[in-house]
Amino acid sequence: MTAVNDMSDSDQSAPHQQRPFILTAFMVSAVALGLAGCMGQGSRPDPQMSQPLPMPTEQLVPRTVSAAIASGHKDGALSPPLAAPPDDPSIWVHLRQGYRLAEVSNPRVAHEIGRLQRSPNAFRALMARSEPYLHYILEEIEKAGLPAELALLPAVESGFQAHVYSPNGAAGLWQFMPATGNMMGLEQDWWFDKRRSVRASTQSAIAYLSQLNKQFSGDWLLTLAAYNAGAGTVGRAITQATRRGDNADFWSLDLPGETDRYVPRLLALATIVADPEAYGLDLPEIDDRPYFATARTRGQIDLNIAADLAEMPVEDLLALNAGHKRWASRPDGPHELLLPIDKVASFEQAVAALPATGRLRWQHHTIRAGDSLSRIAREYGVTVDAIARSNGLKDSRIRAGRDLLIPLSDSVTLADSGSIGHARQRMNYRVRKGDSLYTIARRFQVSVTDLKRWNRVGRYIQPGEKITVFIDPDA
Repeated sequence: MTAVNDMSDSDQSAPHQQRPFILTAFMVSAVALGLAGCMGQGSRPDPQMSQPLPMPTEQLVPRTVSAAIASGHKDGALSPPLAAPPDDPSIWVHLRQGYRLAEVSNPRVAHEIGRLQRSPNAFRALMARSEPYLHYILEEIEKAGLPAELALLPAVESGFQAHVYSPNGAAGLWQFMPATGNMMGLEQDWWFDKRRSVRASTQSAIAYLSQLNKQFSGDWLLTLAAYNAGAGTVGRAITQATRRGDNADFWSLDLPGETDRYVPRLLALATIVADPEAYGLDLPEIDDRPYFATARTRGQIDLNIAADLAEMPVEDLLALNAGHKRWASRPDGPHELLLPIDKVASFEQAVAALPATGRLRWQHHTIRAGDSLSRIAREYGVTVDAIARSNGLKDSRIRAGRDLLIPLSDSVTLADSGSIGHARQRMNYRVRKGDSLYTIARRFQVSVTDLKRWNRVGRYIQPGEKITVFIDPDA
């Protein structure tokens, strides 16, 4: 995944050879860590990159559902959007109609397509995880006038997992590094990380991609390379190629190996989505309609309580509200959560009837002689930080006989520590004839109890019914 690019190639960009690809999306077993790149987004524009860069020369054609390779379009240039059947309800049809990048005939793209073809179930699970986010991302990209293919970039970055951190600190769907996140308005504090906010990070990613695209004279392949490796890295590669008398297009540049794979991965995804049957793959059914809306919480609220009021698994609530890093929303707001559209009205009604004492789960603990914050934290299964913050403690000193408030839902902070290689992945499964909770649980290596909790079902399920499964990518 990209560790979103440091435009100046500062300390945001870890050495590429040390940066693992966090790829749970494409290869669930032996290559579970291979798809996502690691951007090196910067905190400051590189002054060397302020001048327009030379445009590439490779000839390409616009991608259609069954495009032929011919000449006439420059590498990284835009093609007109395709005409779409207006009444098709599929998000994939909507996405294809906004394709504007030229299709590339290149062995690197063919190699990435082959990798996806070898893991059809992993590919489908990856695309299924896009369901809560894709409609929103695509609409925002269209509003900005950008190629629709960019809506697939979170698949390469994070496997469409909003809550994840990479080993070197990138976070969220778009994998912004801390400094670049701050530069793009994605502040991070103890309660909230805007890099993991679906809406805020998408807006910042669009702004950053637009900024890079202007910097690279409208070439989208160079833009994507800069998003991954840093604008400074790409600019220097262009300067070196020009001095050698070589082409300055993406395919000719001497870039880090990670970046050499990053751009073809996005192009491979877009190519398959254009015509999945041609590659022996299929896409999950996702309707072309908004998935979430904003619900008012009327104040700070425990996220487990919010999930109960919304009658949904807390994992689903956290997937839409991944910016929250703690067991509860920020005390000073904003007092809102994203929820599936069909749950907003009932949630707001339930939260309005919730007594003030029912918004947070606490327990009083009287400090005993010999107690320490770490021992108390272990006793209740929470973190020392949570206790200290909840009680306004400036250090770890406590006094016997005093009372502490213990936040009992602090286990939600486990979502804050997950990295891409370890987080469970949400997917929707359509029940088939002959299925039972037992056979589905065995297939995905989860428990029947978890299936019931995630879906609020009893013993029986019906063919055609959709159920949610959180799978372990390494299982």
